Amino acid sequence: MSNLSRKITTTLRLLPLILLGLLSASAAYAQNDPLFTQHWALPTLYNPAATGDTDWLRIRGAGRLQWIGITNAPKSFVATADMPFKVFNKRVGAGVTMLQESIGLFSNLLISAQGSYKLKFLKGQLGIGLQLGYYNSRFRATDAYIPDDDDYHEPEDPSIPKQDLTGNALDASLGLSYTHPLFHIGLSGMHLTAPTVKMEIEGSESTETLQYETNLNRTLYFDAGGNIALRNTLFLLQPSLLMMTDFSKLSAALTLRATYNRFLFVGIGYRWDDAVSIMAGAEFKNFFIGYAYDYPTSSIAKVSSGSHEIVAGFRLKIDMSGKNRNKHRSIRIM
Repeated sequence: MSNLSRKITTTLRLLPLILLGLLSASAAYAQNDPLFTQHWALPTLYNPAATGDTDWLRIRGAGRLQWIGITNAPKSFVATADMPFKVFNKRVGAGVTMLQESIGLFSNLLISAQGSYKLKFLKGQLGIGLQLGYYNSRFRATDAYIPDDDDYHEPEDPSIPKQDLTGNALDASLGLSYTHPLFHIGLSGMHLTAPTVKMEIEGSESTETLQYETNLNRTLYFDAGGNIALRNTLFLLQPSLLMMTDFSKLSAALTLRATYNRFLFVGIGYRWDDAVSIMAGAEFKNFFIGYAYDYPTSSIAKVSSGSHEIVAGFRLKIDMSGKNRNKHRSIRIM
């Protein structure tokens, strides 16, 4: 094994300690949203203006296991739901999202309520969205392990917590989106309040209160996608792009899907300076399922076999005409 490979392996195995070292009484550890390969299937996760873009009650759930083979690698789980309705004869959208992520010794939960206002613009629809959320962060200090021969950490260091920590904060985001039968674009500012979570514990040998902090970074997202019909075929090409930045680094994910008869799809993807992807899925009788596999293009490939991701969902048609208000359709016999 080369010196570079040894250094990478050691760094990744010490990921929990690295995160632990970043959590101190005078410093804050910054969290970022997970970037899903099938981001196009979870539009409201990255932009609240995407709520109510379709005429359906849309429910989606997703799970992502990143960097298989690495202990305490990121694991992300998402649930979203959104639908359109009318208020004073104006179209609006509403939705909820739940994002849970574990990375190292951290476990983070963000639950949000979303709303959007829709305007007809040119031959499409312009959306303006708002998201308000509750953010919780936990740190499993009792699971931390510091070897006796560690040159960088002392087991009795007072800045290292001896108990599990937790804290809460409020979050707010804004977004714009434009949807057209042939394409869509969106721009959002997520976590605009950059919430700081303060976690306090009692000192083990005194009544002094130690204060620890973590925060959620402000993040700017740009997304775009299209529908390109191939003449005289049942195939549809659907490119999509998601770019994100927290103003210290830039990430981007590009995918291209080929959909047959609006039923089966296969696709490829590229995550900038990170991974290449393959994906496949189907949509049948209002049910959706998609799978993606990422293979790292960075040195992480030396210690990880890649990342796995699955998205599943269901949709139900919403009647926006205002007619037949007293008629109901049973989900049990759909």
